Amino acid sequence: MTWFFLAMLCALSLATSDALVKRALDNGHNDYLVAWLRLLWAVPVIVPLYLVVPSPVPGAEFYRAALLALPLELAALVLYVKALKLSPLSLTVPFLALTPLFLLVVPTLLLGEHLTLAGGSGVVLIATGSYCLHLRRIREGVWAPLKNILQEPGSLCMIGVALCYSFTSTLGKQAITASSPLQFAAFYFPLLALLMTPLTLWRARGEFGSILQKRTIRATFVPGMLFALMLVSHIFAVSMVNVAYMISVKRFSLVIGVLYGHLLFGEPGLAERLFGTSLMVAGVALILIGGT
Repeated sequence: MTWFFLAMLCALSLATSDALVKRALDNGHNDYLVAWLRLLWAVPVIVPLYLVVPSPVPGAEFYRAALLALPLELAALVLYVKALKLSPLSLTVPFLALTPLFLLVVPTLLLGEHLTLAGGSGVVLIATGSYCLHLRRIREGVWAPLKNILQEPGSLCMIGVALCYSFTSTLGKQAITASSPLQFAAFYFPLLALLMTPLTLWRARGEFGSILQKRTIRATFVPGMLFALMLVSHIFAVSMVNVAYMISVKRFSLVIGVLYGHLLFGEPGLAERLFGTSLMVAGVALILIGGT
């Protein structure tokens, strides 16, 4: 059961890193600078692991998949932090559950593939959970919860993140199959940080050298270390067990994120958001495990 504890550690470290990032954003720190620094702090932790663990020599398939994924990953990174900045934690992180839904539904729509019973049930649970996140709005009409999702900018940003992840996860899987999880992480995330650099220099150009920028460095250190811990625990957990089981447990981070939203930021509607998120996590589990 070592993989299970590593997956739970992965979920906890991701949710905690997100909560601390949101706190930094709420305190006025630049969102591009926060996203970039959290990634930079993680790089020195990942690369040394690659140097001490033997890995196969990657081929052309590895580089093709990784390089194709990077622009989408950059878009997801920017949208992710904007989502945390714009809306409550409990109305943003649950929409990461849409990634496996997109991975399941898009081929069904485009290629005419048939949903399994488990996959179809997972889709229903995720859709129902999304609706329940705004259940208190039902007094305004049966369509009000759905309209509220479309009016919440952070939710829309995170839906965009989930869509990006549905492509990057497929490309990432191809790259990992052609190498190893650790080799992929050691190549991919430093390159992502490098790709993010010119965008950050431009969008945060007025803050470099300022007191605020120095405070941002301090504010992102712990989130960065937790992000690195998430990556390391993910890599080792996924090497021990079927990836579907590991990701299903990792998605418990969505529930933790909702709890953080209530406990740290005083976000209202805990019961409905926890219920909706739990349904979405259950839907993710059905889609992932039912497809193995």
